[in-house]
Amino acid sequence: MVTVTKICCIGAGYVGGPTMAMIAQKCPDIEVTVVDISQPRIDAWNSSELPIYEPGLDEIVFARRGKNLFFSTDVEGAIRKCEMIFVSVNTPTKKTGLGKGKAADLTYWELAARTIAACSESDKIIVEKSTVPVRTAEAIEKVLQRNCPHEGVRFDILSNPEFLAEGTAMTDLNAPDRVLIGGKIENPEGQAAVDALVEVYANWVPRAQILTANLWSAELSKLAANAFLAQRISSINAMSALCEATGADVKQVSHAIGTDSRIGPKFLNASVGFGGSCFQKDILNLAYICECHGLHEVANYWHSVVGMNDYQKSRFVRRMISAMFNTISGKKIAMLGFAFKKDTGDTRESPAIDVGHGLIEDGAKLNIYDPKVAADQIKMDMGDEAMKRITCCTSHTEALTGAHAVCIMTEWDEFKEYDWEAIYGVMEKPAFVFDGRLILDHQKLKDIGFIVYALGKPLDPFLKGAEGV
Repeated sequence: MVTVTKICCIGAGYVGGPTMAMIAQKCPDIEVTVVDISQPRIDAWNSSELPIYEPGLDEIVFARRGKNLFFSTDVEGAIRKCEMIFVSVNTPTKKTGLGKGKAADLTYWELAARTIAACSESDKIIVEKSTVPVRTAEAIEKVLQRNCPHEGVRFDILSNPEFLAEGTAMTDLNAPDRVLIGGKIENPEGQAAVDALVEVYANWVPRAQILTANLWSAELSKLAANAFLAQRISSINAMSALCEATGADVKQVSHAIGTDSRIGPKFLNASVGFGGSCFQKDILNLAYICECHGLHEVANYWHSVVGMNDYQKSRFVRRMISAMFNTISGKKIAMLGFAFKKDTGDTRESPAIDVGHGLIEDGAKLNIYDPKVAADQIKMDMGDEAMKRITCCTSHTEALTGAHAVCIMTEWDEFKEYDWEAIYGVMEKPAFVFDGRLILDHQKLKDIGFIVYALGKPLDPFLKGAEGV
């Protein structure tokens, strides 16, 4: 079995950075180098302000950096000297060509593989950390074998999908439900490569929680896990629409079904929709794989999960417009939260983007405040045209002053602590609250004087005459 003393990770993003930081902390005898071709990103990892926000990440990076954790743009040098290479590059949905809007774009993965092949002078264990389609390892193996100039170099490819939730990534890494490692366990060499990675994780993860499988099962498990989680969110969001129509309370429904041990309570919080870099991308990828294998009914099933998510966002916008007398033209709306969830600055596929565009298309002016999302990121997500009607605010008071309505788009804890009576005093009347995350005290808001729409809750009498959905 290979003894791993040096690890290289290609890709210094949301997965690569935190994962390697945890390995460096738990395995002080292993030298860990995170490489990326982006100099600004590496400079940020080497600075006092890391490029991503994740609770607990700063402390670990600052403690291990310069000891056994390094960040560099010397990709080739790091590849040459290590025994194990994690590949954690972006695999977005294709925007053009065959599979547009469905298939995963493996451009960065293939470039990484070609670089690994060109630089490797000794045997390497390659670990897929990026989310990839089933049987990607097979294709990457061919790229590696045909592009390595040195005879006799062996490449063993493993799949080690990440199951991290942004906002709790360091907790997830420190005490994972399971670690899944896929490899060619049917032959001794493949089993030895799997065992080498098992030994790395065994420094802090109980061996009973380190699962091994064949390559294809591991690759598919990641897509399946995200699809199942997104499916639960879309299911409870579908129920939220029915709850509003019938007078039921989605929180009570969620609690009732979540206490069933066969179902469980997790991922049953109704909201304006799911976001993040994985759910939609992985479902579309899964559906595309199904289509490629002629499983059209299966593909349609998974497409419906994304369709329900889109419906929930558009339904929220329509509810806001209808409540505000069917016109929001020229009205100022405060948007609290822009990240796709709390405890992260990540805005990828955030529901706030689509909701924001929907409101702007109907003529609204937006004041956006998020405690962890920079104005430059909001501009990048919304585009120059939309930014003509957007003000990025540095405080909630700035965002809310003079607003006709406020919509809660991210479940940041600080939003619950605001002085909502004072907020009512600085807003236009009637003052509307649209809670897309169900985090506020709705009865207290009504007592203050707000007209409240709480997603999936019995409708305020004021809203019943303005159905519009």
